[in-house]
This record gives sequence, structure tokens and C-alpha cells, in this order.
Amino acid sequence: MNKGFTVWFTGLSGAGKTTISHLLEKKLKEWGRNVEILDGDVTRTNLCQGLGFSKHDRDTNIQRIAFVCKLLTRNGVAVISTAISPHREARDKARKEIGNFVEVYVKCPLEVCAERDVKGLYKKAMKGDIQGFVGISDPYEEPLNPELVVETNSETVEESTKKIIKKLIELNYLNPKGSFTHVYSPEEEAKIRERLSRLGYI
Repeated sequence: MNKGFTVWFTGLSGAGKTTISHLLEKKLKEWGRNVEILDGDVTRTNLCQGLGFSKHDRDTNIQRIAFVCKLLTRNGVAVISTAISPHREARDKARKEIGNFVEVYVKCPLEVCAERDVKGLYKKAMKGDIQGFVGISDPYEEPLNPELVVETNSETVEESTKKIIKKLIELNYLNPKGSFTHVYSPEEEAKIRERLSRLGYI
């Protein structure tokens, strides 16, 4: 069975976590991996309904996501979590809970995140219309020792995703010499290996 792992994205709202996660999902499937994305907004609605945005509630939200990540990870799934997870202590607990944990700091200046915000949430938060908004009225604690930092104000989505794939190979979560035959036909496998080689992954 493939070794499961969790790629834990953390970063401000609008930094690019969700956008990168969808391309990463596509790339991991090309490696023949089963992938699940735990989107921050989706888990809020379906897993953590009723929780507010106090520090306690935010950390409880992260604990619940981490528990699901642990279950999926230990069953060989490649998991991607995109919750903001602003507190270091909660992320450290998630790391201990999950085990095979790859923290990716999706770094982007606050002003760039605000410019990208099509919903106007940053503008409302700056006016005081939204309380407890991370980066404005609530602090975001940057990771001290993440496995990887991607800087989305200076990198393309493709460049950031390629860095993550390379890190997963480096950490032995993806095996470039492994077999795809349990998922693909030999002809499909040959095409995938050719594409991965062309992109510089293998």
C-alpha cells in the first residue's frame, strides 16, 4: 500500500491555498494516488458547524480536521488540508496527531491577499464590519520550521505545485521509481512517466 501523508497548507485567506490544492490534487492523481482535499470552508460547514472564531473554536476546528486527516493518512491516502490554521500550537498538535505531516506555508503579503479578495472580506474587516478576521483583527502566527514555503506573490501556481511534488519525493512520500500498473495500463503508465520526466519530477 502507498504511504499516506497529509500536506497541511497554512496561510492567510487569499494566499492561494485552495488554488494550489486543486492543481496538487491533479498532479498526485497522475502518480496513481488516492487524494482527498479537506477544504477549510467545506469542513467548517460539514464537520465543524456551530463553531465560532474564538481561539478555542479555531483550535477545535483544527483538531477535528487533523483527526480526519489521521484516519485517511493511515489508510494510504494523500490528504490535502487548506484551513488557515493561524495558531502554531494547533498546527503542532495536528502534526503529532497525523504523523506523516508536511507543513506548507503559503506565504503572501497581506496587501496582495486583500487585492485578490473578490468577496471584499478584507475591506469589511478593515472597516470593522467583520470581527476576528485573521490578519486584520486576529493574529496569524507564521510557521517557524515548515517543510516548505511557497511564495504566491512571486511564483506561479505551477511553480509552487512543482516545489511541493519535489519535496514529497525528497521526503519519500512519492516514489519516482514506483509502479503505476495497479492503476494504469502499461501504455498509460508510459505516457505518465514521459510527462513526469518532461516536467522534471523523475
